[in-house]
Amino acid sequence: MKSHLWLLTLLIGWLAVQTPLMAQTEIVILRDQQKLLVKKNNQVIRSYHVALGSGVGEDKLMEGDRRTPSGHYRIIEARDSDHFHRFIQLDYPSVDDAKRALKAGRISRLEYREILEAHIYNRQPPQDTALGGAIGIHGIGVETDEKIRIHGLANWTKGCIAMRNHEIDELMAYIGEKTPVVITSSH
Repeated sequence: MKSHLWLLTLLIGWLAVQTPLMAQTEIVILRDQQKLLVKKNNQVIRSYHVALGSGVGEDKLMEGDRRTPSGHYRIIEARDSDHFHRFIQLDYPSVDDAKRALKAGRISRLEYREILEAHIYNRQPPQDTALGGAIGIHGIGVETDEKIRIHGLANWTKGCIAMRNHEIDELMAYIGEKTPVVITSSH
């Protein structure tokens, strides 16, 4: 029994030392710079230009405001998309989004609890509240010269983060379910 405890203690100590060395990938979106950064172990390994919601400047408050949210999210699904080439869905709305909305009276206590429960049990939060849903990172679909030009010049999405199709294909190699995504105005 004593040797098992010693072995367990040794294993826990080894894991504590090794955990910081394990690669942690994080996506950081800098709204004010229209950049998506792929970071591994706190080092930027890729940087991409992105287009954001056309209602720029403020954080997303409600469905239809065409704003990109800010905060801490996780990837819940990555899939092919007929309209956007690929779609990487985030766990929006977050608990923080729900707290602010409850305090401002934009959602009910029941909706707040449903969002909180979804995050506790690692499920997709409700997508049909006043906060909206289906926020993610996506491609631009069929790439025409006009779409590529608009993408380079303007924020055109309904609140998502858009990249060129070949760039989102590259991004897929760095992400997985639960990859952290931080959306911020400066970093």
